[in-house]
Amino acid sequence: MISFVGAGPGAADLLTFRAADRLAKADVVLWAGSLVSPGILDHCRAGAVLLDTKGMTLEAVTEAFAAHPDAAVVRLHSGDPAWYSAIGEQIAWCVAHERSFEVVPGVSSVAAAAAALGAELTVPGVSQTVVLTRLAKRTTRSLGPGDDLAAYAAQGGLLALFLSAGDPERLQEVLLGPGSAYSSATPAAIVHRVSWPDEQVITTTVGGIAAALIERGITTTALVLVGDALGARTASCERSHVYDPSFATAFRDATG
Repeated sequence: MISFVGAGPGAADLLTFRAADRLAKADVVLWAGSLVSPGILDHCRAGAVLLDTKGMTLEAVTEAFAAHPDAAVVRLHSGDPAWYSAIGEQIAWCVAHERSFEVVPGVSSVAAAAAALGAELTVPGVSQTVVLTRLAKRTTRSLGPGDDLAAYAAQGGLLALFLSAGDPERLQEVLLGPGSAYSSATPAAIVHRVSWPDEQVITTTVGGIAAALIERGITTTALVLVGDALGARTASCERSHVYDPSFATAFRDATG
């Protein structure tokens, strides 16, 4: 079995029980050494083969899979494997070679960043939408039809921008481009290495994103959040319908 395991945002105690179990039972662990905390490997048993994938290609990773046909293999990815993990091409290899596999979800950096900010990202009356996207540069060919940051900026809502800190001036320019729902004063946040000991949480505005990134030299391992929900506080916003006494649910009658 090959287990594609989400290691979470960084902190070893944000690993799920299932992820820890798979690591404890693994014969071979391929881990993204440039992104995953070494402390997570403490869950591995003595004698497990540990392979750092930061310098590997897809071919090198699948060669390692092929070299251990009967082993319990863990492919350890940062965050949650559902996005920007490139597990799709590895799963395609598993299917083509009839290798059994599973995906073990992890705590996303989006959830960890919201926790670090003490924020809810879906605030009633402000925004009920979160879009996970990125600013493409050298990887533009990865974009699908209509998959464009400027188009998402025109819709507003809360944007969670992965892999975008390396081009700060262009990022800010696109977010404030023609037709954007955002202004220079729209709240924004930069969360660098969230849940790691050297975590940085920077609150700013869309107009201040480039300067904040450049001044701190942040180019990687950062999530940029943009949207009015970041500036909202629930005490001054609309109440959630779920707990409003005038709103009936399957478990509670409306009152008053």
